[in-house]
Amino acid sequence: MKLLPSLILAAAFTFTSSAPSSAGVTYEGKAGPGKGKHVVLLSGDEEYRSEEAMPQLGKILSQRHGFKCTVLFAINKETGEIDPNTKDNIPGMEALDTADLCVTSLRFRALPDEQMKHFADYLAAGKPFIGLRTSTHAFNGLKGTYKWFNDFGKMVLGEKWVSHWGNHKKEATKGIIEESAKNDPLLRGVTDIFGNSDVYEAYPPADAKILVRGQVLKGMNPDDVPADYKKKRSTDKEEQGVNDPMMPVVWSREYKGESGKTNKVLCTTMGAANELPNEGLRRLIINGAYWATGLEVPAKADVSLVGDFQPTMYGFNGFTKGLKPEAHILK
Repeated sequence: MKLLPSLILAAAFTFTSSAPSSAGVTYEGKAGPGKGKHVVLLSGDEEYRSEEAMPQLGKILSQRHGFKCTVLFAINKETGEIDPNTKDNIPGMEALDTADLCVTSLRFRALPDEQMKHFADYLAAGKPFIGLRTSTHAFNGLKGTYKWFNDFGKMVLGEKWVSHWGNHKKEATKGIIEESAKNDPLLRGVTDIFGNSDVYEAYPPADAKILVRGQVLKGMNPDDVPADYKKKRSTDKEEQGVNDPMMPVVWSREYKGESGKTNKVLCTTMGAANELPNEGLRRLIINGAYWATGLEVPAKADVSLVGDFQPTMYGFNGFTKGLKPEAHILK
C-alpha cells in the first residue's frame, strides 16, 4: 500500500523522541510519573551556558521521568541561530500556555510584549517556577505593559542580583544542607552538591525556606578547604566572615501575586551548565520538577545523563557559534 505524504510525515513523528522547530526543541516524555505534564525550559543568558544546560535537563526529565519538555532559546533574528547575546528574542513562548512547570535560566532579557504576555499569563495562573543561577536577574530593560517584570527575581523568586560573594572563577561552591531542611522532600537523595561557579550574595525573604547554603571554598575543587576571610555585605556594609553565616544558595517559597493565585517557587543560585555533571545538583532540580507539579518526590530519582554531555566552561561569548535548535534533538 502506498502511503500518502501526510501519513508518512505522521508516521515519522510517531517514532521520533524529539522534534525541532524554529522556536526550540520538544522532547516527548517516555513512560514515567511525569507523563501528561508539560515542562517548558527557558534558556537565555550570556555567561553560564543555559543553552547547553536546559536541553540536558529536558532530556533527563523526558527520558527518565516521562515529562514532555519544550526547550526554548535566545535566537538571532537574522540567522535563526542560538545566540545568548540576543536579549530581545525567545520565540515559542506560547508553549507556556500549556505548561505545568516553567524552568528559567535567564539573564537580563528584554523581551517584547508579545513574548512576555505568555510569561505573565503563566505567572497569573498560579503555576510553578524553578529559577536557576542568573534567574534572580532574569529581566532588564523591559518597557511597556510588562516592565514590572524587571523585578521578577526579587518579587517572585525571592532575590535579585546583589553581588559575587565568593571570588568569581577562583572560589567554588560546596552545598551544605540546612539542618532544619534535611527531611524536606526536595532534598531526597541529594548529597555532595558542588559547583565551580561562585556563591552569590543573597538574602531571601522571611517567607522562604532555606534548603542549602553555599560554603565558599578557597579554590575550584570539591576537596578545597573553606575560605576564611571577611567581607562587607552589600545591604548594610557590615563585615562578616564569608562563611559565617554562609549565604543561601537554594530555597523554596510561595508567591501570591495580584491574581490572588499562589505560585510554588524553587530557586537556586547554582546551575551553570558545567555544574550539571554534579549528581546532587541534578537530583535537586529533578526533585523540584516533581514537587512543583504535585507529584511524589522519589526516594532517589534517576538523574543519569542522557547522551554525551560535555558542557562548556562558563564565560561571556563562550557559546558554540552556528547552532540552531535542531542541534539538540535526540538522536
